[in-house]
Amino acid sequence: MATGRESREEDGKGLAAHALIEEKPAVPKFAANLSFIFQEVGFLGRFAAAAGCGFKAVEYLSPYEHPPDRIAEQLNRHGLEQALFNMPPGDWAAGERGIGALPGREQEFRDGVETALGYAKATNCRILHAMAGVLPAGQDRAEAERTYLANLRHAADRLAAEGLTLVIEPINTRDIPGYFLNTTTQAMSVIERADRPNLKMQLDLYHVQIMEGDLAHRVQALAGHYPHVQIAGNPGRHEPDVGEINYPFLFDLLDELGYSGWIGCEYRPKGETTAGLGWAKRYGIGI
Repeated sequence: MATGRESREEDGKGLAAHALIEEKPAVPKFAANLSFIFQEVGFLGRFAAAAGCGFKAVEYLSPYEHPPDRIAEQLNRHGLEQALFNMPPGDWAAGERGIGALPGREQEFRDGVETALGYAKATNCRILHAMAGVLPAGQDRAEAERTYLANLRHAADRLAAEGLTLVIEPINTRDIPGYFLNTTTQAMSVIERADRPNLKMQLDLYHVQIMEGDLAHRVQALAGHYPHVQIAGNPGRHEPDVGEINYPFLFDLLDELGYSGWIGCEYRPKGETTAGLGWAKRYGIGI
């Protein structure tokens, strides 16, 4: 039988263990994609809006319309982590969606790597996404693939020197017809042939559902190859509780697999952003 002192010590150990459990970061961790949600306010105002709803990190497509110090200021002011952003994607207004696989644009791609690195250093962002691009009509696919591999090796090497990770993302052919990289199988083939340890996959479950389905199997089979995940409901690319994908099940699966990266909320709200955050209440997000 324990003495009173031993009992108190055991109680203390129990309380300490409970405190450790309580202090463990909530998993999954969600990042607000500021190119998609909180469109009710201007870009620089979205950092405050995200933090006000409980998000601890943000991501977005492109930061290049704003000086890196202005973005860093917003991150620091609101206690946010920069989870991810894209390297310069070419002429977005003209319909370009990356230049990684476009022959003849190699120097522009390399210049974009340096620009992105400047923003990554300023915002302490550890993961950068290189978009492959939409192939022009008649473009030889084998040549595009050679260009893509060479560009990815260059970018991965430059990022490795700074301790950063490069990611590529399979994107569905319905949202971006003609996009070069469409499936996780294709992405893994590219990653294996590029042969760079800091080249990984950005796993957008919305795109994967459209192109391949079988999400739980792919989440399990690809575990360890994706340091960043993104979500949206399907069909419609709205909130993740709208449509056919059982995200709570997948979130639990990611937890079981030990995934510790961010999950980017890259969806288009059906209405006002905060009104559609009911799905996230159980994870501590909302107002």
